[in-house]
This record gives sequence, C-alpha cells and structure tokens, in this order.
Amino acid sequence: MPLLHKIAAVVIVAAVVAGLWLPGERDGSRAATQAKEPVAQASGVGHRSPPPTRSAPRKATPSPAGTVGPATPAAAAAKADELGQVPVIMYHRIVPKPERDLDRSAEDFRAELVRLAKSGYVPITAGEFAAGWIDVPAGRHPVVLTFDDSMPEQFSLDAQGRPKAGTAVAIIQEVARQYPGFRPTATFYLTKDLFRMNGQEKAGLAWLLRNGFELGNHTLNHRNLSQLSKKDVQKEIGDIEARIVRLTGRHTTTLAYPFGAEPDKRSWAAEKDGAYAFKGVFLAGWKPSESPFDKDFDPLAITRVQSEGKIDKNDCARYCSAAWLDELDRNPGERYTSDGDPNTITFPRADEDRLAKELRGRGRVY
Repeated sequence: MPLLHKIAAVVIVAAVVAGLWLPGERDGSRAATQAKEPVAQASGVGHRSPPPTRSAPRKATPSPAGTVGPATPAAAAAKADELGQVPVIMYHRIVPKPERDLDRSAEDFRAELVRLAKSGYVPITAGEFAAGWIDVPAGRHPVVLTFDDSMPEQFSLDAQGRPKAGTAVAIIQEVARQYPGFRPTATFYLTKDLFRMNGQEKAGLAWLLRNGFELGNHTLNHRNLSQLSKKDVQKEIGDIEARIVRLTGRHTTTLAYPFGAEPDKRSWAAEKDGAYAFKGVFLAGWKPSESPFDKDFDPLAITRVQSEGKIDKNDCARYCSAAWLDELDRNPGERYTSDGDPNTITFPRADEDRLAKELRGRGRVY
C-alpha cells in the first residue's frame, strides 16, 4: 500500500487532472455539517450531531489531556482502527451509457454502491469527514460519496416531487432500501448549473437537505483556479456561495476544486471574511484519504478516488475506485474501521505515533 501511494502521488495526479480538463467533456459551465443542521436526517444508520471542530468534540469520554486511554473490549473485538484510510469517491455524470471520460453507467454505479454496502461501508458526508465526526457502527467503515458539477443526471425531481428514476440520488436511495445499514447520503458540489432545475432550484436544494444530503461549493463557472488571481478565485467561490445561501439559508462547509487545481495560495480559497469558510477542501482523485485523526491529514488538501473500474485509461487499473477497494479488501488493516463511538478514536497500540497530538485525549488503544 505505501508503494502504491508513492507511485500514485507522482503519476496519477496529472492523468486525473488532464481527464477533468478535456474540452467538451462536461455539460454547461462548470463542507461537515451545513451551517444549520439538515432539516431531516437520512434513514438507515442512527446519526448524531457533530462537534463544531475536530479539536473540540462534545461528550468525549473523560481522559486526562494528552493521555491515550485503553480501548473498550467491544472496540478491540471489532478490530477498530480509526487511523485507517477512508475512500472519498468522486463521481460526475450517472447515465445509461457512458459517453464521456468521467461518466459512469447507472448499472456500474449501482453495482459499486452494492459492493460498498456488502463490504460494510457506511456513507457519511464530506463535511462530517472533514470535521472528524464519523458516526458509524462498530466494525463498519466510512465512505464519502461526492458528486461534482451539479448535473441533472445526478439529481432531478419528477412530476410527483420524487427523484427521477436512474439519477444518482434515486439509485442511492434504492440501494439504501435494499441494505438498511447503508445510509443514503452524499455531498453534491454545486456550480451555477444547479442541476438545471429551470426555476425550481430552491425547491430542489431544499429536498436534498431535507432528505439528508449535503451541498458543497464547486465554484460558479468551474474555472481552473490555478490560473486565476486572488480576486478572481474569491469571486468564483464567493458568487456561488452567495447564491447557495440565498436559496437555502445556509452556507456550505466544504469546497471541491474544479479539475483538482489549487490556486497560487490555498488561503484564497479556504476562507474569506463574511463570504465563506471551509472546514475541508477536496482535490481530484488518485488515492483514499488519510483519517482526519492522522497527524498527516491536511483538511485543505483531501484526496479523492475517481469512480471507475479497473480499466487501462487514466491509470484506473491501479488508482480508480475498483482498484482501491480491491486493495483495501486485501489489506483490511489499512482501512478505517469504526469503534462505534464518534467521540473516541480507537486504534492498535503500534499506531499511536500517528495520532494528531491535539487529539490524544480522545485516543484509545488495544
């Protein structure tokens, strides 16, 4: 696994970004919890409200500051490892038959979700992940489902106000009904297209929030931020954020860079007084993310994995979702496994030096 990471960091970034940059490969122009709690929580796994920041959890089991305590017998029996890797999967269009480089067929998308459900993965939002609030049952594994570009193939409502059949949201809900422990949630990174809802944007975004989904910022026009000035970077991010706030009454808390391209200074994108402030910023994909409790975790550069089978294109034979899920299946000790308590961080004693120092009071070892 470490070898794959090293190779991936050198080779696949360029391939993925290049794939995202291809002209004509997209339609139109191109955060944790929301500022308020979602109107309704998703069904499936029980879900509790997260703490405001990674370093200030609520109701943490008492432990002297800076002292790692013993794990519970149940956490040890579950072989909990909350310093393991988490797949953050990046999707674009979900269509009957793929036509573009980043498309996935509805059939393949459903199969990937079923695989995740059968393998013990439980979806959480990007915002929850960035904030370090991972509330999944003991022995299960978090996964973050992210969708870029706010396309109608991801979410549309029919005449009855239900998700249209074949859209990503409809398929997520179908799989969640089939596998009740699979929480029906995902994070949608919005551009000005807003699913092309033709005047129904407010109702559509309200539906997503009411049904446990999350909204994120993907900039107004999907421009390459690495080529923009500070003023233009902040305008791209701030203008779509303002529109989201007008439509929903709340801010997003995570950003996904268009094409995975960072601006000259990360600070331009991370925060602007009164306009936006992100707990997490997501790149394009080539490997699973470190645990948010790992000392090496960088909330302003969270890696994702492109959803794709083990095909030769874009090095997907080794670095897209099917390949990485295979890798984590072969090496379960590398994967994040929950202790069932979102307020504690349980892991094998041998990994204690990987825990971020400010989180040691929440650490539990076996």
